[in-house]
This record gives sequence, C-alpha cells and structure tokens, in this order.
Amino acid sequence: MDTLRSMRVFRAVVELDSFVRASERLDLSPAMVSKHVMHLERHLGARLLNRSSRHLSLTEIGKVYFEQCREMLDNLDEVEATVGRTTVVPRGMLRLSAPVWFANAIFTRTLAVYRERFPEVTFDIDLSGRVVNLVEEGFDLALRVSQAPSPALIARPIGSIEFHLVAAPAYLARAGHPHLPQDLAQHAMISYSLLANGNELAFDGAQGRETVKFSPVLQCNNESLLHAAALDGMGIALLPSWQTDADLAAGRLVRLFDDFKLAGGKVYAVYTSRRYLSSKVRTFIDFLADEGRLGA
Repeated sequence: MDTLRSMRVFRAVVELDSFVRASERLDLSPAMVSKHVMHLERHLGARLLNRSSRHLSLTEIGKVYFEQCREMLDNLDEVEATVGRTTVVPRGMLRLSAPVWFANAIFTRTLAVYRERFPEVTFDIDLSGRVVNLVEEGFDLALRVSQAPSPALIARPIGSIEFHLVAAPAYLARAGHPHLPQDLAQHAMISYSLLANGNELAFDGAQGRETVKFSPVLQCNNESLLHAAALDGMGIALLPSWQTDADLAAGRLVRLFDDFKLAGGKVYAVYTSRRYLSSKVRTFIDFLADEGRLGA
C-alpha cells in the first residue's frame, strides 16, 4: 500500500474528524480509508487514533505525527506546483494565533469571506493573548501588533489598528480628567502586561514625541478583562478601537487626549522562514493584506 497516499488519507480523517467524510472527499470506501490508517499504524508500530462508535481522537504519538505529516504534505504540494506550474487549491486546517480583541465582528466576517473563496480551508484559532511559539506548538502563522516584530520570523504588514486611552465617566468624575499625558502618573492605570515597552507610552503632539511612564493598578495579558475593568471604572486603559468604538458611541467610555496621537504599531502576519509557504497560509495572508481587511 502506498504510504504517501495513506498519509493523505490519515490527514483527511483527522481534519474532517470522520472516516465517512474523508471517504466522501477522497472518493474511497470507508473500509479503504480504514485500511490506509491501519497501514500507517502498522508501518509506524504505533496507534495514531483512538476510535469509538461516536468519536475520534489523536493519540499523543498521533498528534506529533499529524503535525509533521501535515507540514510535509503542504510542502510537497507546493514543490509539485512550482515544478509543474500548476495551482494548488488551498485546503486543510490553518492554525492561527491572534490577540484576544480579534474576537469581533470585523474579523469573523473576514474569516467568513475567505472561506467563501476557499471552502476547503478550516480554522483553529488561539485567542489566548499569549505569544505562542509557532514552531514548537505547530501554528501556521500569528497576527501580532508590534512596532518591531521579531527578526527570527518573517513578518508581513497587513494593516494597522488604532489604540486609544479610555476611561469610564464614573472614574473621571471620581479621579478627575487628565489633560496632558504626564497627568497619567497621578491616575489609576490598567495595563496590558505584554506591552513591548513595559509600563511606558509614547505620544506624538505639537511639541514632538513625549514618553510617559506609569504604575498600573492592574496588569493582565487579556484585553477582555482590561476592557471590563475600564467599564467598571477601575481606571484608564489602553485598548484597540475595535474593542471600544461601540462604548464610546454609547457614552460608556470616554476617549482621552484628542490632541495627542499614541505611537502605535502595525498589524503583522508572522510566520516561520520555511522555503515553501503552504497555499492556505499564503492565500490567507494575501487576502488580509490585499483587501485591507484589518485597516490600513
């Protein structure tokens, strides 16, 4: 039995979570799909899948093998397409990491439109707020906001997001309204713990750039908690416009320092420096960048 063919069958079973759906996609009988998976397990001398009448799950060895198998098949498809000058249809699961505040209607619509064009691509998205290790954790790419992305990764700018300092009216009534950036030293600050410059913000005004240091009353790596704390009047928070526009319009939050512009970062798609970039990753990055989906 062709081991390479068996690898493709195994990948389809895992991504579709079903022997039957994999057989329909590959135009094979469910029994033949099962034989391909068993061939791999005999070849490797290890069980790859836990099977029950209602559920499939990868074993620990299966997880490792699936990630390596997926990357190898993607690279092989790209090489064959380059040599044969053919177009590879994007397919398979795209594992993506992004900040918490990407959980919004703009981004979900972006995903939906992309899948309308490329329906064979599925998504596994991590919005934990942590900086993942793309290689060790098996991610295809990450969306990160930064002024200076890591030189160890390939980083392509795909847009920009405005950040604003905001506070609840109740907090401002209690603590007073800061008029200049240096006033922040006297206020309760709510801070994102993964800020590249630590507890420091840079403002561009009529007199040039001004840097302000502050001591936060709350630090967290999850913007949803910072947003909720700001709404509850706990202090002043730096949040992306996607997360605050509705609150500003409704009067639940107030934007500070209209005469100063926060020195912000761009949104980058970052990925490892692999020679052959899979079609699902390449088309998704091109889609975000060319369409200006995330702002420009």
